[in-house]
Amino acid sequence: MTMQQTIQSLGALERRVDLTVPAAAIEQEVKTRLAKLARNMKLPGFRPGKVPLKMVAQTYGAQVQAEVLNDKVGEAFNSAVSAGNLKVAGQPRLEARTAEGGESENDLAFSATFEIYPEVSVNDLSAAQVQRAMCTLGDAEIDRTLEIMRKQRATFESVERPAHDDDIVTIDFHGTHAHGEHAGQPFEGGHATDFKFTLGEGRMLPQFESAVRGMSIGQSKKFSLTFPADYGAQALAGKPVEFDVTIKQVQQALLPTIDADFARSLGVPEGDLSKMRAEITNNLQREVASRLKARTKDNAMTVLLGASSFEVPKSLVEADKQRLAEAARSDLIERGMATKDAPLPLDLFAPQAERRVRLGLLLAEVVRDNNLQPRQDQIRKLVEDIAQSYEKPQDVINWYLSDRKRLSDLETVALEDNVTNWVLQRAKVVDTPVGFDELMGHKVK
Repeated sequence: MTMQQTIQSLGALERRVDLTVPAAAIEQEVKTRLAKLARNMKLPGFRPGKVPLKMVAQTYGAQVQAEVLNDKVGEAFNSAVSAGNLKVAGQPRLEARTAEGGESENDLAFSATFEIYPEVSVNDLSAAQVQRAMCTLGDAEIDRTLEIMRKQRATFESVERPAHDDDIVTIDFHGTHAHGEHAGQPFEGGHATDFKFTLGEGRMLPQFESAVRGMSIGQSKKFSLTFPADYGAQALAGKPVEFDVTIKQVQQALLPTIDADFARSLGVPEGDLSKMRAEITNNLQREVASRLKARTKDNAMTVLLGASSFEVPKSLVEADKQRLAEAARSDLIERGMATKDAPLPLDLFAPQAERRVRLGLLLAEVVRDNNLQPRQDQIRKLVEDIAQSYEKPQDVINWYLSDRKRLSDLETVALEDNVTNWVLQRAKVVDTPVGFDELMGHKVK
C-alpha cells in the first residue's frame, strides 16, 4: 500500500516520515464497506439487503469515507514504524502535504511527526547514598497523639479575655495598599466580615496573626505588613499593605477528659482506657510504618533518577500535565471552589509531570531487566495489611479481591516496593532519624 519510507531524525527522540495512501486503495475499501452495509440495511419499501447501493452511499458515504481514511492512515503509519523497528511514544502529529513525483494528485499524501521511547539505563548505584527514614514510637508519642485527638474533639465557648493561640477568633478586616499610585485603595481579597480562624494554625500570614494575638472583643487595631515575595496572588507579592481589624468574638477550646466516655467516642464500647490506648498504639504503629516506608521509597526513587540521564518524550509529559491539571481541577470542584476562580496553567504541573514520566520509564526498565514484577503473595499481603486497620478485615479483603482495578493499584504499590528494595540492596543505606511530629505533619509551636 505504501512505498518504501525514509524516517527522518529531527532530534534526540523526534522523528518524521512522509507517507502516501493510494486513492485506489481508499476507493476500493469504501466500496467494500458500503456493500457490506447494504447486505444488512433495512429501509421502508425495500426487502432486507435489497437497498440500492446508491442510497446506502448517500446515507453513510461520508461516515464510511472518514472511517476508511482514518484506518488507512493508521495502517500506513504503523507499517512504517514497524519496518523501522521503532517504539512510538504518544500520538503522532499528522499533516497533509503536496504529492510529489511518483504520487498521484488523488493519493492521500501526509507526513507524520512523532517521538520514540528513549534508551534507558541505570548507572552503578554502589556509590550512591539512600536515606532510610527511622522514627521511634514510645509513650511520649502516644500521649502526643492522644492530645491531638482531644483537640480534634474540642468544643468552644466564648470568653472575655485577650485572644491567644488555639482560640477561634471572629473578626472584620479591611486592607488597603500602603504605597504607590493605589495607596489607600482596597485590594481584592482584602475585606471580610465575620471571618473566623484559629490563632496559631498558620492559616493567616504570621504578621497578621501576631497583630490579632492579644486583642480582646470590641478592640480594633491598624497595622502594616508586607506580603511575601512568593505570595500566591501575584498582584500582592512583595507589596506593603495596611489592615484595619476589629475583634468580634473570642472562643476558647474545651478539651474532653480522657475517660470512659472519651474511649467510647473512639469506638471502644466498654470504655476501657487500656484497650483504647492499645488500639491507638496499634493504629499509630501502622501509620508510622507506612509513612516511613513512603519516605524511604521517595528517597530511593530520587537516587534512581540521579543514576540515569535520558531525554523524556515531550508528548508523554504534555499528556501527564493534562492529567494532573484535570485531577487538580476535580479536587477543587469537590471542595466547592469554582475553577474559573483558580486558573490552572499547565506549566504549573511541568516539573511534576516530567518527574513522573521519567520515573515511570526508569521503573519499567528496572523491573523488566531484573524480573521485579510483583508476585501474587505480595499483593495478598498488601491487601491483608490494609484490612487490619478495619473492624471487619475479611470484608475489606473481599472488597479488594472482587475488583481488578483495585488490585491493579496494589500491583503498582508492590512494583514500587520491589524497585525500592532493589535500590537499597545496591546503594549505601544511611539510617536517618525523623522526628515524630515532622513525620506525622503535626504543627509544632
